[in-house]
Amino acid sequence: MPKRPAFYFSLRSPYSWFAYRELLDEHPDVAAAVTWRPFFEPDGRSEEALRKAGGSFPYVAMSRAKHLYILRDVGRLARERGLSMTWPVDRDPVWEVPHLAYLVALREGRGPEFVAAAYRTRWEEGGDICDRSVIARIAGELDLDPVALAGAADDPELREEGVRLLLDVCRDGVFGVPFFVNGASRYWGVDRLGRFVAELRAAGGPGSSGPGDAPLPVGAGSDPGHAGGCG
Repeated sequence: MPKRPAFYFSLRSPYSWFAYRELLDEHPDVAAAVTWRPFFEPDGRSEEALRKAGGSFPYVAMSRAKHLYILRDVGRLARERGLSMTWPVDRDPVWEVPHLAYLVALREGRGPEFVAAAYRTRWEEGGDICDRSVIARIAGELDLDPVALAGAADDPELREEGVRLLLDVCRDGVFGVPFFVNGASRYWGVDRLGRFVAELRAAGGPGSSGPGDAPLPVGAGSDPGHAGGCG
């Protein structure tokens, strides 16, 4: 059977946050129908496991000029959308910490709420979502196990699941976020979201739910870039 259309998102990327908000606010039918796949930069442990599994994370170092451009661009896009944001400061980030915590929340049926809280913490409050105490606080707010979420990056099974997600990144040719996949079609960047939506609707609709997928329902808020660039 063909794979469901997918939206690759990162809790790190401001552009991914913009796409998230736009999906929920303007295209809730698509948001509820596509598969949401987390994208995160692997630490040394995950990168080695990915290599052994036959994958290679797409990495392109960001130049100073691109870094400065993104700072200005993100501010401009936030103002255009009427969003108030606070730039977080990442100190020795390990992106498995929030993204594998998301998998724990997803298992408990609270994945959408976790994504909303993580984006709000990072981009509206300027919080460090790679800080395990911050993840524990989010877990408490959602009535989830703070120890399980804060320690997700130490769980061998979750690490293996994270590597499988990174292999999906490799197989789908994802080099930055937000990234949208529909069959053979690929769209990179928040400004391509409209084309992705139009293609799905032209084909007769965004798709139907399938077992094992985890769409986000309607409802939802520094490092301006990441390896591979932002959309």
